[in-house]
Amino acid sequence: MNFLRLIIEANIVVQLVILVLIFFSIFSWAVIFFKRTTLKSAFSQSEKFLKVFRKSNNLSDVNKASRQYRGSPLASLFQSGYKELAYLSRSNPERPLTLDRLESVNRALVKASNNEISKLEKMMSFLATTGSVTPFIGLFGTVWGIMVAFQRIGIVKSAGLDIVAPGIAHALIATAAGLFAAIPAVIAYNHYLHRIKDMITEIEDFSLEFLSIAEKLYGP
Repeated sequence: MNFLRLIIEANIVVQLVILVLIFFSIFSWAVIFFKRTTLKSAFSQSEKFLKVFRKSNNLSDVNKASRQYRGSPLASLFQSGYKELAYLSRSNPERPLTLDRLESVNRALVKASNNEISKLEKMMSFLATTGSVTPFIGLFGTVWGIMVAFQRIGIVKSAGLDIVAPGIAHALIATAAGLFAAIPAVIAYNHYLHRIKDMITEIEDFSLEFLSIAEKLYGP
């Protein structure tokens, strides 16, 4: 309640700074929980899909099973590659999968990979922005609170604690609010960035594995 009273009694500029920082903090926590859910689903469903993919010898069966793993980037990747393979097979069923036709499948996989990576990186820029900007917003509130404290000293002609303390307290609250918004965002950003890089590696490995299997099954 003391913190709430200090915020209410603060200068309007400091109040606006704190409101902006509260917005960044709330929204960044929402992004943190959203990314945690989506990345957890992506890894768990991809692991299950890989088991199905590597156990089955029939790509058609794998394609049907892949629909159960909508949260898996690898399942989406497989569906794009399989769709291109099916198109090539229908267009010329007697022609083997030569290097030029394999390149068509590779392009479909690259396009699907880029799309899945964009989904994985969704909202990451907000965490990066929060982590880099909010300390400076808090610092602005800090500087403003100190300026108000010195202004009061000039008006009252006294540097007593009762004169200086409110402005300094408001400044420190702005500093704390900036750090409170920035620190979780930076930690989450670095953690999720590492996880996304791991998934990107899995996507690249799966693309190569899919092309290898397609060449064996449909090649000359």
